[in-house]
Amino acid sequence: MVSPLLAKAAATGREIVNVTPERAGWTHVGFRALRLAQGESEAVETGDRELCLVVLTGTVTVTIDGRHHPHLGTRSSVFDKESPAAVYVPAGKTVLLLAETNAEVGLCTAPAGPTPFPVRVIDPASMRRSVRGQGSNTRYVCDILPHDDPQAAHLLVVEVLTPASHSSSYPPHKHDIEQPPVETQLEETYYHRLNPPQGFAFQRVYTDDRSLDEACAVENHDVVMVPRGYHPVTAPHGYDLYYLNVMAGPNRFWVFKNDPAHEWMLAK
Repeated sequence: MVSPLLAKAAATGREIVNVTPERAGWTHVGFRALRLAQGESEAVETGDRELCLVVLTGTVTVTIDGRHHPHLGTRSSVFDKESPAAVYVPAGKTVLLLAETNAEVGLCTAPAGPTPFPVRVIDPASMRRSVRGQGSNTRYVCDILPHDDPQAAHLLVVEVLTPASHSSSYPPHKHDIEQPPVETQLEETYYHRLNPPQGFAFQRVYTDDRSLDEACAVENHDVVMVPRGYHPVTAPHGYDLYYLNVMAGPNRFWVFKNDPAHEWMLAK
C-alpha cells in the first residue's frame, strides 16, 4: 500500500507530479514538476501565491509582464555540479514558460504576503553552496531561496545531493512547532531524483509519540510530503540521490530540532 505521504510521479506526460495544499492537507506548501519538450510552452498563474520557478534541467525562456528572460538553465542533469537557474515571481502574475530545449521545471509556491516583492531572476552564482555532515552522512547543499534572503514572504527552496550509500536530513530532525529560536513550524516537500534513474531511496517520517510513522520507498520523480515529524532519507549503494525541498510556514525562518535519541552522533 502506498503511503499517504507519497505522491507518485507520472512516468509520461507533461505533468510529472502536483502537490497542492489541498492534496497534502496543509496550508502553505505547493509543488509541481513539469517536463517540457523543446518548443513546448506552459502558462502559469500565480494567483494569491508567490512562486519560485526552478529550472531543474534544460533551458527555458520565462516571460512575465511582457519581459522576456531567455536562456535560463544550463544543466543537463540535476546531478551536475552547478547551481540551477531560478526566478522569483510574486502573486498576481502570469508566467509563460517556453522550452528552448527539453526541460524539467519545478514550481514551488506558498501564500504571498501583504507586500509584494518584485520579479527577479536569481543568479546561480549568488546561491550559497555548502557541505553538511561527515563520512557517510556527507551531502551537498545549494540554497536557492534561503530564509535569510529577505525578498520572499513565506517560501524557502533548497536542493541537496546525497551520494550513494549516504544518509541525509540526518540525524533525523523536525520543524513542526512554532517556538523560535528553538524550533519553527514549516511544512515541507521532497522531490526526489535518482541516478541511475531506475534506483530507489528510503524516507521515514515519524513523530516522537509515533502517531505518525510512515516509511516510503521513493523512486525517480516521486514527492514525499512532510506535514510534521522527523524525516531522514537514505540512498542505497549504487544510487545517488537528489532532492529539491520546498518549505513554508507561518513565519519564514528555518530552525529545526534533532531527534534526541540520535543526536549523540553529532558529538563524534
